[in-house]
Amino acid sequence: MTRPRRYRGTSFVACASHGGRDMKRIPRATGRVTVWALVVGPLLGCASTAPPVPSDNFANLQVAAEAISPPQDPNWVALGRLLFHDPRLSKNHELSCSTCHVLTKFGIDGKVVSSGVGGRQGRRNTPTVFNAATHIAQFWDGRAADVEEQAAGPIMNPVEMDMPNEKAVVDVLVRVPPYVEMFHKAFPNDEHPISLKNVGEAIGAFERGLVTTSRWDKFIAGDHKALTARERQGFGLFIQRGCIACHTGPQAGGNSFQKVGTMFPWPNQTDQGRSEITHFPPDRMVFKVPTLKNIAETAPYFHDGSAKTLEEAIRLMGHHQLGVDLIKDDVDAIAAWMRSMTGEPDPAYVAAPPLPPS
Repeated sequence: MTRPRRYRGTSFVACASHGGRDMKRIPRATGRVTVWALVVGPLLGCASTAPPVPSDNFANLQVAAEAISPPQDPNWVALGRLLFHDPRLSKNHELSCSTCHVLTKFGIDGKVVSSGVGGRQGRRNTPTVFNAATHIAQFWDGRAADVEEQAAGPIMNPVEMDMPNEKAVVDVLVRVPPYVEMFHKAFPNDEHPISLKNVGEAIGAFERGLVTTSRWDKFIAGDHKALTARERQGFGLFIQRGCIACHTGPQAGGNSFQKVGTMFPWPNQTDQGRSEITHFPPDRMVFKVPTLKNIAETAPYFHDGSAKTLEEAIRLMGHHQLGVDLIKDDVDAIAAWMRSMTGEPDPAYVAAPPLPPS
């Protein structure tokens, strides 16, 4: 099966408050969803200047549409759904992907950091898997190119599912007759269809269907009445303050890497972010910009889980990224807009399936 195109472009609208840049870039195809570009022109205000009066005039909001990719192979999706929920892929047979990415909780577990095998603590907050397939990369530091690569990573991570090697994963799966049949059906051209790579391919195919649609999606599709006056005010403030410089795209994020603490250093400096992967000094404290889709349901926030509420997260971003201490009314309006991006997933798609017996 031909895999959909991967998203590799970046997208941002920058201003003087972000290193003196003044540019607009439109991302290349994400492969699965509509691509958009906000060309805000005079609506964009920078942290270094006073913002204009909030307005409901979004005439400069432009949406660039791309054809969606072909649907995933149903055999891959069916297999991936089972593997996503199967704790036998962990060393102690107690943890699965769904342990940390709880699909009935918008793809997170609500903890500051998740617990792995033996109660081992990770050091980063678990990001949502909903709408993640179109991101520029996976994980906070972008070390996985796509959801297929990401899905295989935690299985052998000693802090997470802790399987010792690929052979251990294969040994578990070959003892489950329905899995043997499903892997051969899903990957008929592979000499050895049961492999860690194909586990990632199947789980990734399932994760590509983890999408949500909200009133915000209707708004960017052209229905400006989909948002209330308060929500439109919040969106206007979000643009005017310069938040849109990083949170772009149909998911308002997920398509670039940015330094956290642009104006004032981030309080927690123990995690140096992307530089730990690239070994490039300018990447210190650089992380993937998270999506704002379903953000009201995915607390706590940031890579370190340091913000418990949405309002606290907005205030911290205003201060550390923009050098602005937002007043309460502005924070509340922006939070109201962000809540418009909550969209319920398809209950049938996210329902936990009965697992095949060993």
